[in-house]
Amino acid sequence: MTSHPRNATRRRLTALILLLCAIAAGIGIHYGAPQGTVSDISGDVLYAAAAYLAVVIVAPRLRPLATGAIAAAWCVAVELFQLTGVPLALGAAFPPAMLVLGTVFDARDIVLYLVTSALLAVVDTALLGVRRRAASHSR
Repeated sequence: MTSHPRNATRRRLTALILLLCAIAAGIGIHYGAPQGTVSDISGDVLYAAAAYLAVVIVAPRLRPLATGAIAAAWCVAVELFQLTGVPLALGAAFPPAMLVLGTVFDARDIVLYLVTSALLAVVDTALLGVRRRAASHSR
């Protein structure tokens, strides 16, 4: 958790840069990689990472575990929403909607979202700890 406003701003900016990279990579994979298991899994991991980073941008002082839980909940909610058929219809009418809402339900996606969100929370916690220790040693 960041306490100083400058830390929150830095965290937000870092998350924004990483989010733009994740979006670019996701679009590249979606349009440039052959369709298959590897591109599907890569897209799911990048989607969960984008959700995590979006939460950091909105709430940079939130603890990583909470950030991961919110990102995972968003991803799972979107995946379950696909069971309604609405995302498929929206994607047919406006293809870019598929990049945000997907099209058809796949239970494997839920597992990937949960694992990715948890891993990002662990890495984020470790990085925050390193930054905190470095800041305390420089005082």
